[in-house]
Amino acid sequence: MQRSVTGLPAPAGTGTGRAVPRGRSEPRRLGVALLAAIVGMITAVVAMPPASAHGNPYERGPDPTVESVAAERGTFATDELDVEPGHGFNGWKIYYPKDTGLGTWGAVAVVPGSTASWKDEGAWMGHWIASFGFVVIGIDTNSPTDRDDARGRQLLAALDYLTEESPVAGRVDPDRLGVMGHSMGGGGAIHAATQRPELQAAVLFAPASFSQDLSGVKVPTMVMGAIDDPTVTPEYLDELYATLPADTPGSYVQLSSGSHAFPTSRNISVTRLAIPWLKIFIDHDTRYTQFLCPDLADTDDISRYENTCPYEPTTEEPLPVR
Repeated sequence: MQRSVTGLPAPAGTGTGRAVPRGRSEPRRLGVALLAAIVGMITAVVAMPPASAHGNPYERGPDPTVESVAAERGTFATDELDVEPGHGFNGWKIYYPKDTGLGTWGAVAVVPGSTASWKDEGAWMGHWIASFGFVVIGIDTNSPTDRDDARGRQLLAALDYLTEESPVAGRVDPDRLGVMGHSMGGGGAIHAATQRPELQAAVLFAPASFSQDLSGVKVPTMVMGAIDDPTVTPEYLDELYATLPADTPGSYVQLSSGSHAFPTSRNISVTRLAIPWLKIFIDHDTRYTQFLCPDLADTDDISRYENTCPYEPTTEEPLPVR
């Protein structure tokens, strides 16, 4: 039996025992089917979430500049909601972009230092970071004197709550998460990164982690300190950063001023470096590598900088379109 092309009936006299009438009905049916297929393809394309012109569906916002990274707000309007105590941590607040047309967002959990509250120490950066295209959950700890390991467990609990139970869970990509912390909270971020290596980024502000080091960290990690910090000294951070495995992306930034409290109030020196780190490794957005590699694009208030450039997002397969 002769096979028909594209599944159409074979012409008369080819051994099928069935004649095909001549005329316009078959072409008309084909035309209608073709038109329906084209309409379906157009509908599918229109329904797809918008992808970046650079080929990365996770890029959010316009092409960055030195000025835009140092701005006090990004391009996204933001909102916030309260988080009640429970869920493994002591609650506090979520900040998120209002835009619902760009798909899901990467997210970061942030914890303050020993005896500090999120309201007094970290709240200034909530809307700031969210406006650059991230969901931020800032937390208080179950006890103000919780040590680094307890703070790390609470950071992970906060991420689990954010992605599974929170009112904005549907806005968050559970595969693109990071952690941040100051002082004992920085030690908590180390603990979280060690326990959950699938995290995409960690940012440590003057991390106090006297019971652990970075040797077990596979998560891309930025360490930031101040040259005049008497609590977490440059000498201590030198030793800590040296324990980061050679195959883990890392950077070490030393500010020329600010003491131990440098990340506890409005500080552009903090955000203009932390935001590119989050963008590169959580959003896989290589437009931001220019600010950190091969050297800092803006060296104001920086006394020392080490890096493991070039930085590449930690993905082994093409990024899916979500």
